[in-house]
Order: sequence, then C-alpha cells, then structure tokens
Amino acid sequence: MMEKVAIFADVQNIYYTTRQSYQRHFSYSAFWQQATANRQIVAAIAYAIDKGDSKQQGFQQILRNIGFEVKLKPYIQRSDGTAKGDWDVGITLDVIDYAPLADVVILLSGDGDFDVLLTKVRSVYGVTTEVYGVPALTAPLLIQASDRFIVIDDNLLL
Repeated sequence: MMEKVAIFADVQNIYYTTRQSYQRHFSYSAFWQQATANRQIVAAIAYAIDKGDSKQQGFQQILRNIGFEVKLKPYIQRSDGTAKGDWDVGITLDVIDYAPLADVVILLSGDGDFDVLLTKVRSVYGVTTEVYGVPALTAPLLIQASDRFIVIDDNLLL
C-alpha cells in the first residue's frame, strides 16, 4: 500500500532562504523525485506571488509541468514601499482540507508560524509531517513540530 502524500510549497520562503544561505535556487524537480518516490500524490500545491513578469511565468509553468497546482496571489506594493505577499492563511486552509486524505503532509517552508498547524494536523488526523527547509533559516519551533525535518542541501539545489 503506497503512502498518500500532500505537498505544500511556500515558494517565496524557499526562494529567499535558499538564495540567502546558498546563493542558489531550489530544485523542485529533484525535490519531487525524492518526496514522491513510491508515494501516491493526493495534492501538490505551490503558492506563489504573481508579479506578472515573463521569467516568473516561465518558472510557474515549470512547476505545473513537474506536477504542482500553482496558486497565485497578486504582488501588492504598499504606499510605504513595503510589499505584501503572504500565503500563510491559504496554505493553512489547504493543509487542513487535504490532511484527512493523506498519510504524510509535506511542507516546504521555514516559516515558524506553521508550527501550530503541523502540531494540529498531527494530533487531529494522525498524519506524519515532513518539513523541507534551510537549517539556518528554518524556525526551531517548526523543526520541532515536524516528524521529519529534511535539510535543503546540495542534492536539492540547482
């Protein structure tokens, strides 16, 4: 019996943490091969910010070709110059929707806000949780809340 897996990728977080720590890009195809090996995918969603540029649209198409559903939120530039582009609530709602259908929930993010979510779906649905993240930039609480923390290293970088 194959494990059923639901994958949730916080694209902005992974982009910035891999760039900051390694000055490299995350390899979604290498991740896909590793995370889905001998597993049945019940959901694979990548959450991204849409700035409407062609390079980004090309990247989003690559994600779709790999097997992700890509959810986009518009990039909002505030009047004070800061930007808004946060998928935390959207990711949380989807994880809660898909956890009952999965044996394993995989989160690609270093965002410590998700520790409560992982703790909740583990206790309520009995799923195993895996977090993929850059060690130096992944919240310790998130690492503690996961069953398995998988380090983003050379094998998962372009």
